[in-house]
Amino acid sequence: MLKTERLQEIMLMLELDGQVYSNEVKRKLAVCDMTVRRDFAELERQGVIERFHGGARMQDVYRSQERSHREKEIIHHEEKLKIVKRAVDLVEDGDTIFLGPGTTMALLPQYLKADFLRIVTNYQPVFDHLNKYKKNWKIYLLGGEFRETTQSFVGEIPQKSLLDMTFQKTFVSCNALSEQKLMTSTFEEGQLQRLALNHSVERYLLIDHSKIGKKDFSVYYQLQDMTAVITEKQTYDAKNDKIEE
Repeated sequence: MLKTERLQEIMLMLELDGQVYSNEVKRKLAVCDMTVRRDFAELERQGVIERFHGGARMQDVYRSQERSHREKEIIHHEEKLKIVKRAVDLVEDGDTIFLGPGTTMALLPQYLKADFLRIVTNYQPVFDHLNKYKKNWKIYLLGGEFRETTQSFVGEIPQKSLLDMTFQKTFVSCNALSEQKLMTSTFEEGQLQRLALNHSVERYLLIDHSKIGKKDFSVYYQLQDMTAVITEKQTYDAKNDKIEE
């Protein structure tokens, strides 16, 4: 396993429990004590953990300024592709799904395999890509106040629309994931995603490793209430506390 892969695995373990013990990391990653110490030292140098005797705990990291939509499109592109290719396997013919905002979500339409879907979104790039790649899909864009930074619609108008809808599956992302909390940069955007999640049977978080351990302004959901978390490396079954590689 490469160093970057080990660091990602350790950060995911930390996010799930808040702290992790050296023996646990050694056993899960099949590495020696020295490797664990070096990895902990690297994460401590990056400022994302603090070490204690026999283990490490998550360090608070607050995301002070939201990146532009263009910046988000560029960074971690390969990781996002891996996430999307895992996520599309969850979508079945006949599903009614909600796709939230986020540049990971924008990659999803071109990989959808199901022929018959009803898809609702408040995210303009997803709507555009759905129309570009559409099959026998019914596509709905929830309008409202347009937020340039995330290319999504927020506010009272889309919220009222969501109150009358239910979904088999909802897929969302977030700016930050810390202490079992999904976070975004504005209350309005988080509130809309919370509504969609509350009106869905299954709830999926699509997130790359760079979001784990970060913090942002508005908490909009709890990790324990998600059906699963899909990363570039694995899928975490939040209901049954099980990781699938």
